[in-house]
Amino acid sequence: MRFPSEIIRKDIEARLRAYLSRDRTGVRRELLALFIRIKSLTIPQIYEALHRRFSISYHSVASMVGIIASRLGILRASKNPEGTNMLYELREKYVEMVRQIVRTT
Repeated sequence: MRFPSEIIRKDIEARLRAYLSRDRTGVRRELLALFIRIKSLTIPQIYEALHRRFSISYHSVASMVGIIASRLGILRASKNPEGTNMLYELREKYVEMVRQIVRTT
């Protein structure tokens, strides 16, 4: 018998693999790698890091983070201490799964 947490984890893994399979430029993979390397990021910080390597708009970055946070459910969002931007971080229970998927796909 499988536990509900196992079912959810397998669903998230399948969604993440499907999300990365549509990554033509590598920007999605790089976004996830950022969250593995740097635990907490705001949209402006992510944009600055990705804009150096990819031709991407600020709104595209915000959209990607929103999709990962809402549809995949692997990011936690909270207000940063200054209260100006949302702070996003990869949920601890998904770090190893994301690391493995990013490395292999």
